[in-house]
Amino acid sequence: MNASRFALTDTEQALLPSDDDVRFYQEHGWYLSQKLLTDEEVDTLVAASDRFYAGHRDRTLPVRPPRLAYWEPSQGEVHRHNDYIFYEDDTIRSILAKPLIAAVAARIARTDQIRLWNSTLIHKPPRTDDARNIVPWHFDRHYWQTCTSDQMLTAFIPFHDCDEQMGTITMVDGSHTWKETGGDDSTTRHFADRDRGELDQMLEENAAFNGATVRKVPVEIPKGHISFHHCRTYHGSGHNRSDRPRRAISLHLQDRTNQWRPFTLAGGDLLVYNNDTLVRKDAQGRPDYTDPDFTPVLWEDQG
Repeated sequence: MNASRFALTDTEQALLPSDDDVRFYQEHGWYLSQKLLTDEEVDTLVAASDRFYAGHRDRTLPVRPPRLAYWEPSQGEVHRHNDYIFYEDDTIRSILAKPLIAAVAARIARTDQIRLWNSTLIHKPPRTDDARNIVPWHFDRHYWQTCTSDQMLTAFIPFHDCDEQMGTITMVDGSHTWKETGGDDSTTRHFADRDRGELDQMLEENAAFNGATVRKVPVEIPKGHISFHHCRTYHGSGHNRSDRPRRAISLHLQDRTNQWRPFTLAGGDLLVYNNDTLVRKDAQGRPDYTDPDFTPVLWEDQG
């Protein structure tokens, strides 16, 4: 591995989180970065996503995972999600792979390596008449039960200033520290496949179990800045009440320690995450979450 490709310039070094920022993330479960992307880079993401929606692909997935989120024009003007954008579009990939983004993630997560986990292109239309535009309360770790790590995180990257009117991402402050009340393996189902009221109730029950107050913090994100959140932080988003689409990428990241583990569902079957159908297998025939094609290293400490 060529460590020099992860080197940061002095200007980029100055954009890394401070010790206070790291403590904030560890205490609150989320962090708003400084400006990590230039306006030109963000505008390039917009143009590339327009081409993608019009049909451009640099490559396509070799197989279609069973629970793939993949908007197509025939679905109309709905809340769009397109997984594996990092893999399918080289222009978008070149910006998401910018070492500075992963270096920020590594610092707040206190790890010396960050690998890609997954990536989703998102387009939330300015519609208040469609309940599917609301992302209910959830945390990502529920869907990543085949992972050994509890330190994975997500970078939410909007393509413009993103405020509460646009339905920006909203965190439940400090919820990554809560213990769970229990429950069954239904939590492994994506929020889009679950009842919103059930998820709201789960949030309230978990808060009560932990003697915690549900404090919701809408994260207002200026263009070029990135919001990071811990894999156990409850989050969601409301309707886009503005006059234009809310456009973004969710960049899911894994720390060095993460590897595959078996997770058995109530019916006796092993849980299969989408990555498991794509990544290479290790010597034991298990999904290899270090696959350079689908889960490449994005940053590594050179010290």
